[in-house]
Amino acid sequence: MRLLKQLGAVAVVAFLGSLLVGAVQGVPVLALITGVATALLALLTYAKVVRWTEHRDAVEVAREGAAASLGRGLLIGAAMFTAVILLIALFGGYRVNGWGSVGGAVTLIGVTAAAAVTEEVMFRGVLFRIIEERLGTWGALVLTGLVFGLMHIINPHATLWGALAIGIEAGWMLAAAYAATRTLWLPIGLHFAWNYTEAGIFGTDVSGKTGSEGLLDGLTSGPAALTGGDFGPEASLVTVAAGLLVTWLFIRLARKRGTIVPRRRLAPAEPGPTPAQ
Repeated sequence: MRLLKQLGAVAVVAFLGSLLVGAVQGVPVLALITGVATALLALLTYAKVVRWTEHRDAVEVAREGAAASLGRGLLIGAAMFTAVILLIALFGGYRVNGWGSVGGAVTLIGVTAAAAVTEEVMFRGVLFRIIEERLGTWGALVLTGLVFGLMHIINPHATLWGALAIGIEAGWMLAAAYAATRTLWLPIGLHFAWNYTEAGIFGTDVSGKTGSEGLLDGLTSGPAALTGGDFGPEASLVTVAAGLLVTWLFIRLARKRGTIVPRRRLAPAEPGPTPAQ
């Protein structure tokens, strides 16, 4: 029940925020303000609903240490996508045609902030965290990662492979990042920086979606296995390999820190009373 209450509360904020951001997307400053406001409201809503349903402070979004964790996530996400697109470019799958749009890049800050925060709160803060209590870290990671990927099957140019690729490279990686740090700030930073570097800087499609231009007018071309095809670099085998590598590093860190949660075993049934002789 608490899963549905928490998920529902944040989903309402995400839905209304997406409508508002979409309505002002043609005005970069308004899109930026609306997107950031949606992200902040989602975090506040999550903290409040956790307090209401679990009678505790939502330490996973505590302000203490938030800046450092968020900063690490931003660095990892930006470095990761930069490495991926450079590898794709090395094999002839990406080139820059010129400059894109500063206004588009500003708009994408708001759009990306709203999407990254609401998705991390729903998928890692609610689904992964609560399912992990019963299935353990491994079960929750696999299950919620695949659900996260399949959520993208409705995107433009989506294929089953593209959805599974996102589940593996992003769903598993972001869940592992939360499992290793037990804070949502690092996966939020990683998610935001990955998507923003992808669209806002290099100008490529994000999960099949095309929209505002980034700082660069980028073009991918070549085999879909390399570039991801119409779905964008997230369906590239290069991206999947990078995501699996970072997932493995986070899992190693989680093991080192002792934050892997084992699967909860059901208690054996109590024996009934012995029948009277």
